[in-house]
Amino acid sequence: MSDGAAISRTRTAPERAEAALDMLTAAPASPDLLRRVLEQALVFAGAVFAGVYTPGDDPAQLCLTESAGLPRTLYGLRDSYPAAGGSPVAEAHRTGRPRWLRPEDLAGCPEARRTPAADFFMAVLPLGPADGGALLAVSERSGGFGADDRACLDLIVRAIAVPVPSASGEPGELPADAFSLAMDSGRVEVGDGILRLFGLTRDVFDGRVETLLALTVPEDLPALMSVVEADHMSIGDRELEFRILQPSGAPRWLRLRGRLVPGGEGHAARLVGTVADASTLRSDVTDVARVQRLAAALATAGTVKDVGQAVVAALRGPLQADRIALAELENDRLVVTVLDPPEPEAWPEVWRTEWRTEWPDAPVRDMPTLAAALREGRSRIWPAGTPLEPALADVGPGALAVLPLPAGGRMAGACLIGWDRPRDFGPDERALLTACAGLTGQALLRAHAFDAEHELVGMLQRTLLPRRLPRLPGAVAVARYLPTTAGLEVGGDWYDVIPLADNHVALVIGDVQGHNAGAATLMGQMRTALRAYAAEGHTPDVVVAHANRLLLDMETDLFATCAYVDVDMEEGTAWCVRAGHLQPVLRHPDGTAEIVQAEGGPPLGVLDQADFPMTPLRLQPGTVIALTTDGLVESPGVDIDAGMDRLAAELAAADPAHLGLVADALLTGAHRGDDVALLLVRYDGMAVRPLRETWTVWRVPQAVGHARRFTRRTLRTWGVSPDTVDAALLVVSELVTNALVHTNGQVRLDLSLVNHRLRLAVADASPRSPVKPTSIGWEATGGRGILLVEAVSAAWGTVPVSGGKQVWADLVPGG
Repeated sequence: MSDGAAISRTRTAPERAEAALDMLTAAPASPDLLRRVLEQALVFAGAVFAGVYTPGDDPAQLCLTESAGLPRTLYGLRDSYPAAGGSPVAEAHRTGRPRWLRPEDLAGCPEARRTPAADFFMAVLPLGPADGGALLAVSERSGGFGADDRACLDLIVRAIAVPVPSASGEPGELPADAFSLAMDSGRVEVGDGILRLFGLTRDVFDGRVETLLALTVPEDLPALMSVVEADHMSIGDRELEFRILQPSGAPRWLRLRGRLVPGGEGHAARLVGTVADASTLRSDVTDVARVQRLAAALATAGTVKDVGQAVVAALRGPLQADRIALAELENDRLVVTVLDPPEPEAWPEVWRTEWRTEWPDAPVRDMPTLAAALREGRSRIWPAGTPLEPALADVGPGALAVLPLPAGGRMAGACLIGWDRPRDFGPDERALLTACAGLTGQALLRAHAFDAEHELVGMLQRTLLPRRLPRLPGAVAVARYLPTTAGLEVGGDWYDVIPLADNHVALVIGDVQGHNAGAATLMGQMRTALRAYAAEGHTPDVVVAHANRLLLDMETDLFATCAYVDVDMEEGTAWCVRAGHLQPVLRHPDGTAEIVQAEGGPPLGVLDQADFPMTPLRLQPGTVIALTTDGLVESPGVDIDAGMDRLAAELAAADPAHLGLVADALLTGAHRGDDVALLLVRYDGMAVRPLRETWTVWRVPQAVGHARRFTRRTLRTWGVSPDTVDAALLVVSELVTNALVHTNGQVRLDLSLVNHRLRLAVADASPRSPVKPTSIGWEATGGRGILLVEAVSAAWGTVPVSGGKQVWADLVPGG
C-alpha cells in the first residue's frame, strides 16, 4: 500500500481544504484574509496562480483585487478586463457559470492569453449567480483541474464571500496586529498590538514609520527597507523576519507580512499587513500553514539560491532536521546548489573527498538508491539502520528523506533531508513532504530559467557597455556602473566616451526605459547609433535629433533619456544637449559645484518633431564634469532635486586628483532599486595646442594652384622644413584634384600640426571613399594619385564627415 493511498483514505483534499478554510474564516479578521483564502488553491487544488477579479470604481471594468502564487505575467493575465468583453473572466462574471479551459481553448482566446508560455489550464468560477466577479486559477499539472481540485475551488469561492476588512481606516479601527503605511508620506497607522511589540504607547507614537525603523537592529534594516520601499515591490505579498532592540536582553524577532495596494486616482499606494511576535508563530504551526508559507516564499523566489533558502526555512526548523541539500538534475548529474548547514565537515566525507568539492557534482549512478527514487518520482523515507550507500547513509543516520522534485513532466532535481537521531513519520508529515516537493520542483524549474536569463542578459549588458575608456588629450575619464539588485531587473543605463576629430570628445550618458533584455538590447543600439552619428561630424543637437528619429523608426514602446556633451579639448569649451535626462554637474577648480541649468528637449522616441537646444559650457583646467543616471540621485522618500543637490555637495567636497576614488565615494550608499551609471571627466587642458588653418577651395580653373600657395605660405609660417613642404604640396595637389574632379559641392582643405606631425585633410560632399587601384598599365593617364599619396605619407585614410567624407594624410618631418 502506497503512502499516497493511506493518506487519501484518511482525509480527502476537499475535506482538508474545508477544514483549513473554516479555520481561516473563524479566526479574527485581518487585512490579508482574502490572500490567505486564495493560497488554499495553491495547496489543495494544485494551482500555481489564483486571483479574484471584481468590479472596480468603474463597473465596466473587472479589476484584480487580490492574488496568490506565481506572477500573473507568466500567463499573460491582465490587471483588468472589460466587463462586457469576451474574456473568460467577463463571461463568468456576466453569466454566473464557470469556465474550464484547456491549453487549446486558451490558444484560440486572445483575451485569455496574451503572451506565449508553457501549456497551462485555467479555471474561472463566478463569485455568485451573476455580476459578482470571478475567481481565476491556473494549473500546470497534466490534465488540469481534476474532480477534487474543482471541489476545492468551489469551497474557496464560498469562503471568498466572507467580508474582508480594510486596512485604511482610523488607527482605532485596525486590528491589533495590523498596519497601513502610506508610501508617499511615510505616515503609518498601527494597531495597539504592534505598538506593544515595539514598546511604545499610543500617546507617544508620532505616526512616522521612521520612528519604528529606528528601533530595528541595524543589520536587519536593509532587508526591512527593501520591503517598505515602494519602488522595490511589485503588487503582491512580502514576508520577512527582523529584530527590534529591547531595553534589556536579546533583540526580539518580529515577522512582517505585507502587501502593496495600489492607490486610486489621486491617492498614494499603501503597504498593508500584519506584524507579529515571530516566537509565537514558530510553535503550534500546522502542516497546512507550512505548505502555505512555502508556497508564498516560492512565489517570490527569483533564483535557484532563493528557492533553496525558502525550502530550508520552511522545512529544516519545523522538521528539526540536521541537514538539507537541494540539488538540480542536469542530464545524469546531481548538482547541489544549497547545503544547510554550509560547512563541509557537516556532510559525508565522500562528498568532500571523492567529488572533491564543497558543492557536490556527482553522477546519479553513483547513488543507486537516489536514482531509484528519482525514477519512481515518489518521496521516500528510510529509517535508521537501513542499508544505504555511504554517500546517502551519512546524510541521515537517524532517518533520511529523499524528495524527487517533479516539474513539467520531468524531474527538476531532488531534496535530501537528514536526521542524526531516529525519527518516526506520520501520514501528515509524509503528505507535507510530498506537497512541498511538488511546489519546489516547479519553482526550481522557473528559477533555473530565471538564472539562465539573468546571466544571459547580464552578459549582454556587459558586452554592450565600453570595456575600457579611451585615453584623452588633456583630460581623464572614469566610469562606474552598478546593476540593480532587484531580481532580473537588468536595465538600460549606459555611458560612452567618443574621441572625435580635431581633439573633440563626446561624453554620453543615457537610460532606456525598463528593466529587461529588451531595454538592454535597445541600450546597445542607441549607444552604437550615437557613436556613429558623432563620428560623422554632426553637431551635438543633430546627433541627438538623429538618434531620436532612429528610435521612433524602431516602433518600440520604450523611450530613452540622454545627455550629450561635446568638449573641445583645445579651447576648453563644450556644448551640452539634454533629451529628458538629468543636468550635468560641474565641479570648478575653486571647489564649488554647479548643477548646469542646461535647456532640455523631450526624451528620445517620444516626439517626431522635437528640438534639442544646445547649452554652451566654459571649462577651466581642473574642472570635473559629472554625468549620471537617476538611480544615483533618486530613491523613495527623497526628491530628485534633493538628490542632485547631495551629488553636487559630495562632488564639491571630493579631491579631483584621484578621480577613481571620487567615483567610488559617490556610489557609496547608492540606492540599488535601479541601475546606476556614473561618468566623471576631469578637464586638464592640452599641454601643447595644435596649429590649425583652413582653406575653402573654390571651383575655379586655378583652384589647385590657390590651394598649393595657401599650403606653402602656411607651412613656411609654421617653420616646416622645405623637404616636408614639397611632399605636402604633392599630397595637396592630388587630394584637391580628386575632390574637384570626382565630387560636387563644397571642398575644404584643413592643415594641422600636432607634435611635429603634419596632417593634410580634404573634405568634400561625396560619401564615396577613394579606391586605390590594384594595377595600372603604362598607357593609363589616371589613377596614380592615391598611390603617390600613399608613397609620400606616413599614413592616410578617410572618415565620414556630415554626409560626405574627409581624406587625410599624415607627414612626419624627418620620418
